Amino acid sequence: MTSRSVSVTGATGFLGWHLTGEFLRRGWTVRAVVRPGSVKPLPPGAEVAYAAIDDPESLKAAFAGSETIVHGAAVTRAPSERAFRAVNVEGTRAVVAAANATGSRLILISSLAAIGPGTPERPTHEDDRPRPLTPYGRSKLASEAVVRSDARVPWTILRPSAVYGPRDRLFLPLALIAARGWFPLVAKPATAFTLIYADDLARAVRMTAEDLRSVGEALFLGHPEPQTAWGILRQLAQAVGKPFRPLRVPPLVLRAVALAGEASWRLGLAPVVDVARLAELRAEGWVCAVDRARAAIEFMAETPLAEGLERTIRWYRDQQWI
Repeated sequence: MTSRSVSVTGATGFLGWHLTGEFLRRGWTVRAVVRPGSVKPLPPGAEVAYAAIDDPESLKAAFAGSETIVHGAAVTRAPSERAFRAVNVEGTRAVVAAANATGSRLILISSLAAIGPGTPERPTHEDDRPRPLTPYGRSKLASEAVVRSDARVPWTILRPSAVYGPRDRLFLPLALIAARGWFPLVAKPATAFTLIYADDLARAVRMTAEDLRSVGEALFLGHPEPQTAWGILRQLAQAVGKPFRPLRVPPLVLRAVALAGEASWRLGLAPVVDVARLAELRAEGWVCAVDRARAAIEFMAETPLAEGLERTIRWYRDQQWI
C-alpha cells in the first residue's frame, strides 16, 4: 500500500504533536512544518520542513508533494486582537495561498470559540449564527472566512471544543493547583462544557483526511457527554488523588485577577486569567452538538473525562511538570 502524505503546521505544539503522532501511527508520511530555527522535539519518524507561517513561498516549498495539509498552527493566548489576527488570520491566508499553489487538500483546525456559547439544552450547531465572545474566537472565525473565500482546493473546517491531554500547558496551571488540593470554582457550578481528549481529536483529524465526504463541511468535534464545572473539578480531584474541596471564587475577586492579567500582558507576561478568559468563564456554557461529525466521517469521541484526566495527570507527573 502506498503511503499517504500530510503536512502539519504547528507540529511542535500541544495539538500538533498529537496530530503528527496519529498520522505516523497510521502509516502516513508526515512532514512537520515548523518555524525556521525551531529546535523543539517532534515525534520520531516525522520529516521536518522549515517555513514562516506568513510566507506563502516558504510554505509552498514545505507543502510540495503532500496530498493533504492540516493547518493547526495558531495562537490561543495573545495580548491583543492584532496579535491574534497576525497569526490566526494572516497565517491562514498564507497557508491557503500555498495550498492553492500545490493543489493539496486543506484541513483547517478552527475552534468552537469561533461560533460561540451553547448549553446542554441549546447546544451550538454548525450552522448557527456566529457570536464569538473573544478576540481569539473572532480571529478563528475570520480564518474560516479566508478558507471559504480564497481556497481553490478541497477544504474542511474542524471546530474542536475544549481540548485537554498530555503536553497541554494551558491546563497545567489548574493541574498544579489541584495537585496541592485546591479546586477553584471560577465558573458557576452548573456551567457545562463540551471537551475532547487530544488523542480523540487527533483521530478525528486523521479520519477527516481519509474521508472525502467532509469536503466543504464545518464540523464540531467533542465528546457527546457535556461536563459541568463542578463535575470537571470533582473528577480532577480523583485524578490527582486529593479530597474534593471546591473553593468558590467570588466574581469581584475573579474580575480583579482578570484586570491584573491585562496588566501582565503589558509587562510581557502571559497571565492565566485575563479579560478574554473571564468572558469565557462567564458565558452560559460551551456545549456544541457533535452529530454532524458522526454522520460525515463516522467519528465519535471515546475517551471518558475521568480516563482522560488520569492519563493527563500521569503524563504530567512522569515529566515532573507537577
